[in-house]
Amino acid sequence: MREIERLMNHYGESHQNKTNIWIHAIAVPAIYFVTIGLLWSIPIPEFLAQYKITFAHILAVPTLYYYFKLSGPIGAAMTLLTIISFGGVKLLLMLDINVWQFCLALFVVMWILQFVGHKIEGKKPSFFEDLRFLLVGPAWWWVHWLKRMNIQY
Repeated sequence: MREIERLMNHYGESHQNKTNIWIHAIAVPAIYFVTIGLLWSIPIPEFLAQYKITFAHILAVPTLYYYFKLSGPIGAAMTLLTIISFGGVKLLLMLDINVWQFCLALFVVMWILQFVGHKIEGKKPSFFEDLRFLLVGPAWWWVHWLKRMNIQY
């Protein structure tokens, strides 16, 4: 069995309840977005600022590498979510919304929702066993869409 299939199966074991799945369908991509926003908000050294590089850009590279190692379609899908997330951060900036405050507030709300979902499910979050599942969550979210489009992941 491929690593991606093993991870998806294990993650899916604690995500069977329909309410929990719906909560995760909203909260997981939102948490990915706000994490990028929070990383974007960390002050950067001047030598990086001149190139408009943020910690979000720096950490996106190894994160996307990990996703592409798991699966090409997952890597491509996560690249799309990353681009959309960066666009969302730029939109917040254009609307003159404080990025770190907005993202921190949404981060807290979405994590509370995640834990409510797991309380309903009756199972603890997978990342309590292995921190890699913090990255697997967004990939799991995409697998549902890829399956609907008959794309092998």
